[in-house]
Amino acid sequence: MTDASKGSIDRWAFGATLFTIAILVVPMWVAPQQAGVLIQAAYDSLTENLGFLYQWYGVAVLVFLLYLAFGRFGKVRLGEADSRPEFSTLSWVAMLFSTGIGAGLLYWAVIEWGYYIDTPPFGVEARSAEAVEWAASYGLFHWGFSAWGFYCLPALAIAYPFYVRKIPYLRLSTGCLHFLPGGVTSKRGRLLDFFFMINLIGGTGTSLGLSSPMIAASLAELLGVSHDFVLEALVVVLCIGVFGTSAYLGLERGIKKLSDFNFWLAMTLLFFVLAVGPTLFILKMGTNGIGLMVQNFVRMATWTDPVENTRFVEDWTIFYWAWWIAYAPFVGIFVTRISYGRTIREVIGGMLAFGSAGAWLFFIVFGNYAMHLDLNNLVPVTTLMSEESAAVAIVAVFSSLPLGTLALAVFVVVAVVFLATTYDSASYALASVSTMELHAGENPARGLRMFWACALGVLPITLMFVDGGLKVILSTTIVVSVPLLAVGYMMARSLMVQLHQDHPA
Repeated sequence: MTDASKGSIDRWAFGATLFTIAILVVPMWVAPQQAGVLIQAAYDSLTENLGFLYQWYGVAVLVFLLYLAFGRFGKVRLGEADSRPEFSTLSWVAMLFSTGIGAGLLYWAVIEWGYYIDTPPFGVEARSAEAVEWAASYGLFHWGFSAWGFYCLPALAIAYPFYVRKIPYLRLSTGCLHFLPGGVTSKRGRLLDFFFMINLIGGTGTSLGLSSPMIAASLAELLGVSHDFVLEALVVVLCIGVFGTSAYLGLERGIKKLSDFNFWLAMTLLFFVLAVGPTLFILKMGTNGIGLMVQNFVRMATWTDPVENTRFVEDWTIFYWAWWIAYAPFVGIFVTRISYGRTIREVIGGMLAFGSAGAWLFFIVFGNYAMHLDLNNLVPVTTLMSEESAAVAIVAVFSSLPLGTLALAVFVVVAVVFLATTYDSASYALASVSTMELHAGENPARGLRMFWACALGVLPITLMFVDGGLKVILSTTIVVSVPLLAVGYMMARSLMVQLHQDHPA
């Protein structure tokens, strides 16, 4: 693989992205509280009045992908007819998983059930047996088929014109060509790509801002030091160093090797917890959770809580759907880059099946282990969450294991590498968008990838320093995801038009 030439930088896209970072950071320093109030109010209004659109969008995306996978277009290959995948299935899944989920999965898998058990859905009594069962299943729903469906749509919409029609632009606008008469470089195309940058920078800033306190709390426990802003900032610098080095090494020597290493390390930690923890409880609760989720998938996907209006749907399902949608173009660009030679059916099946199963494994093992500790009064997980922080609760969960210090250390390494690969992929996507032309087999210039890897660290450091900053940027990410509902239709329509033109019945 080769790097694009240094002179191929798209100066407009490059400058616009820097301007976007400034737009996100400066208001949080100047008036963080006022910005937080306004954006949170916009988010509450949006989820309450338009939340059902996100739910229908989730249903429509899954139906569309299943139609593609099992229809006559499923065998269409992303590349030449005789091309074969560039990466092995295991490496492809590892990179896919590290990019699409990252350290956020480690955070939520351990403690998400703790929010549901005290405020369960469907009017269920808190902490009842039924509430416990729903708490173990709702995380599987939120991180399952729908989430990966949101990711898969832009991946296919961008990959088909990039690999089959040889459009030399690895950008969000590449997936909307039917609606861009002037092409990717037209004003409409530039606007789409600029909007993509806002979502990408906001979404990745949220992930690092959310995960860094968790990693810092773990390091504080391991090293016996205080958990403060300095330690959290050092964690960000550490992550920047890891993903900056990986970005410099490139896709094959960097992201691929890092993802492969972390995949096996994460599996080792998972099976260690399963082996030394309450194995039977974890397996039985996991089986029950999958069954409950599958049986009630349609109900969970379409439940709007119209009578009691408890805001469970708005605060969780709509929040997650909006977050996945905001993240989807970024994941789509990276999945495009690693999916050369695969068929449409292979990409859909791999993302929906392997992506969902991987996320479920973390929720089943880590989440049910933590739930067992709480239900049996071994570690007051939910009390720690409410009285101290989720990060403190996560540290307590892993510290309770046999060889708890070693387990916590492995957890930190997995979290750092997951976070690094997510940001590595984000820097790759930003470098791709800010490159004039990028042909199949080419990577963005190495220096450009390095620059974006470092620049992405500015926002999370600001988030941790400014009180309430994380809430501001998280809400902003959700609010700006609304227009991406229309972009989703544009991508699906563009893909179908191209497939019908190139493969007439």
